[in-house]
Amino acid sequence: MMKNKAVVLGTNYYIGLSIVRNLGRNDIHVVTMDYEPSKYGVSRYVEEALLVPHYEKEEAALVQYMVDFAKEQEAKPVLFLSSDPYVHFLDRNFDLLKEFYLFPMEQKGLLSDLMDKETLLKFTEEYNIPTPEIIDIHEENFYERVLDEIGFPCLIKPRDSAEFVRKFREKAFRIRNEEELKAKLALLGDSDDVFIQRIIPGPESNCYSADCYYGPDSALMGFVTTEKIRQWPNNFGASTYAKQKWIPELIPLVHKLFQGIQYRGFAEVELKRDEFTNVVYLIEINVRFINFTEMLCALGFNTPLVYYRDSIGEPIPKKYVNYDTNVHWKYKYEDISAIFGYLNSGQMSLMRILVDYKFRKVSSTWAWDDPGPGLSFTSHAIKKAGAKLLKKIKRK
Repeated sequence: MMKNKAVVLGTNYYIGLSIVRNLGRNDIHVVTMDYEPSKYGVSRYVEEALLVPHYEKEEAALVQYMVDFAKEQEAKPVLFLSSDPYVHFLDRNFDLLKEFYLFPMEQKGLLSDLMDKETLLKFTEEYNIPTPEIIDIHEENFYERVLDEIGFPCLIKPRDSAEFVRKFREKAFRIRNEEELKAKLALLGDSDDVFIQRIIPGPESNCYSADCYYGPDSALMGFVTTEKIRQWPNNFGASTYAKQKWIPELIPLVHKLFQGIQYRGFAEVELKRDEFTNVVYLIEINVRFINFTEMLCALGFNTPLVYYRDSIGEPIPKKYVNYDTNVHWKYKYEDISAIFGYLNSGQMSLMRILVDYKFRKVSSTWAWDDPGPGLSFTSHAIKKAGAKLLKKIKRK
């Protein structure tokens, strides 16, 4: 077993579970840190499951806990991030955590800048990468500019996706007219953390991702490109069903940015093709591990292992999936809601959904070598559905 332990921050979602499994399968000692017990239970690949202070409410206590833990180890642990809030936590405490933990990124603040939908523009503009037009809500003649420059429908999008999703269960608000725009902005109050963005026209299948790993000297060590099939909430949510598909133009488009800023580590770029102009727009960048982690690993692009080896200074295996595999990924729990949504809106037919489901699928949660988390989450989902049903019955 490797002497450097892997510390995974955040395991109350299947992304953290994917990191744990694909490290543990490679004989790496995995430690999980979270502020509450996970609804996925504890994977058989977890050696130590630690309950720790909350990353925001008790930030200083969590940092001290992590420092004390690292001091007790034989070698520096490798730090893994499973969600956006932990990326911000890392950047706020970058220097101290870098002293006691291993992780590839050397530039303080860069991860948060790439995640921020507005500051990201300074990078995309420098490297001439198309991005959807945006307008700040505090601009002069705001409503006139929205009508003239962006038009309706449009999106209200957050700078901090994680907090917005946690509050509203949506990644963005789709706005059909000026009346709706005013109503939603009134709901948001004095928030400075949202902006207006043009909707890039096109179906779900025009939504792509480019998943890349950059090693020392920003060398491109691996990539996979994907195409979205369904998402929840429909049209502007997170993927629930997607497939690996080789889309050659994506890698050169994002590569010039990552090499230019000397990026190191894993990143996923979300993009969308305009169905009328055929232009591919960069929508956002994720700088932590992602929904598709289990699928990437199934394709031989084991991003947690690559990240681990890079962090401890070992050679990184290269993996370029520049061909179609027909491998699909699904998050069944939310995909059920997505399917009903598309059927009700008429965007998809039942036949189309059945045809899409015939391919080899990688599950977000279930694994035959580690069934406990799948069973634990299923039990949680059944209890949650039962509680909702009981609440509806009581209302009647």
